[in-house]
Amino acid sequence: MDYLHNPFASQRQTVFSKKGMVATSQPLAAQAGIEIMQNGGNAIDAAIATAAALTVVEPTSNGIGGDAFALVWVKDKLHGLNSSGPAPKSISPEAVKALGFEKMPTFGLVPITVPGVPAAWAELSRKFGKLSLADALKPAIRYAEEGYPLTPILGKYWKAAYSKYKNTFTDEEYKGWFDTFAPNGRAPEIGEIWSSPGHARTLIEIGQTDARSFYEGAIADKIDDFMKKHEGFLAKEDLKAFKPEWVEPVSTNYRGYDVWEIPPNGQGMVALMALNIFKELGEPKWQSADTYHEQIEAMKLAFTDGKAFITEPENMPVSTEHLLSKEYAAARAKTIGENACDPEPYELPKGGTVYLSAADEEGNMISYIQSNYMGFGSGIVIPETGISLQNRGADFSLDPEHPNVIAGGKRTFHTIIPGFLTKEGKAVGPFGVMGGYMQPQGHFQVVTNTIDYLMNPQAALDAPRWQWMEGKIVLVEPTFPNYLAQALSRKGHQIQVATDSGSFGRGQIIWRNPETGVLAGGTESRTDGAVAAW
Repeated sequence: MDYLHNPFASQRQTVFSKKGMVATSQPLAAQAGIEIMQNGGNAIDAAIATAAALTVVEPTSNGIGGDAFALVWVKDKLHGLNSSGPAPKSISPEAVKALGFEKMPTFGLVPITVPGVPAAWAELSRKFGKLSLADALKPAIRYAEEGYPLTPILGKYWKAAYSKYKNTFTDEEYKGWFDTFAPNGRAPEIGEIWSSPGHARTLIEIGQTDARSFYEGAIADKIDDFMKKHEGFLAKEDLKAFKPEWVEPVSTNYRGYDVWEIPPNGQGMVALMALNIFKELGEPKWQSADTYHEQIEAMKLAFTDGKAFITEPENMPVSTEHLLSKEYAAARAKTIGENACDPEPYELPKGGTVYLSAADEEGNMISYIQSNYMGFGSGIVIPETGISLQNRGADFSLDPEHPNVIAGGKRTFHTIIPGFLTKEGKAVGPFGVMGGYMQPQGHFQVVTNTIDYLMNPQAALDAPRWQWMEGKIVLVEPTFPNYLAQALSRKGHQIQVATDSGSFGRGQIIWRNPETGVLAGGTESRTDGAVAAW
């Protein structure tokens, strides 16, 4: 039977619970989080367990060698964690160009940056967890040792990656990827059991050492040896120097709700900028082509400016405060007319993955995201460890005049972003939509669906999405209403209808009733999503 053939429209309902909830893109990972919660852990322990499990049960989107961000609500305060790693100290535009590249390559050794995921788990556990990191990683270790059957969307992307990699990853440094993820000379099939003993051993060591082995011990040595053998830039000294950063989240008030994101170097700012611009344009109308037009135009302006200005804060040519100001929003809103535009970056003022939500009965909530960036990442897997290294450095520029030019020890513009919603100082809950440059667009659409149209969390995720690509090109889902697509075309948008929904992001939401403590969760219908409740 064809597990990807679903000919009939389906409908999911919002999931409710009282004691705890985890929402993510893989059922086994969600269950891992609930298992840890039932064993005495809180929402943060559950998130760590879920995140670790996701490196095993969804390696097509994330891994131990990726980066992570989190927004954590504990004791009526929101905390932000930026665990994105910098470029290796030895890299530079000149060093990359000397290898024959005119721009940053997508795969291989060059775009690998310092992984932040293990450090994020250890830091979250240290600051907010009730259980040890070793305990939180037990379900993931079990999945890696015993194996698990592939789910449909996971199998789809695994097979697609193998089909691409087998013809392009021909150099010797890629052998670890095939040994780990195609051990039988092919991608595993949907429903087939896959295990990764090396991955399990790595998780055990991370748990036993609170991730220190990864950055300064035996695991770091394995990474360093591999990089030296294949003349990569990443070195043990880069790993040893890394520390996650606790940051103050940034927000904007959208129609009475505060929407929170991680500050730069992340692209969460783009969602806030777009909400501010859109808010300047008047009241939204349900299923209105004019409202969709204004949303798309606001997003493309915010995105164009975000790509032009966002990088490490000290390297940005414009401040975060200005990009979130009413002055900026009003100036950009005035440029939106009746027809689609080709966006140009804002004139500077004189003088800028996998996702999970978890919540517990104590009121703790976490919005967490981690990623290897593009699918499996760089294609580089450290042999017999299960560590697939990210290709986050592909977003760096080699132009010395660009704010995001690569430099040793510098973090790049980052796509992965967790979101959080509060109202009048009280937590509403965590939300997020994974998927490269779709992420701020997904955040924007989920927030407007929730606040403007009062959609429940499942409906807010299920609503057909649009995705601005470049210029006047807008991709819409197959289920996007045709009459709206036609109306947007008449406004000058170049509408393209996608054949499936794979590129439109995968989100999760958990809202908490402040009076009763009841949790309401929605999960993504575009993937193998699940809400585990207790």
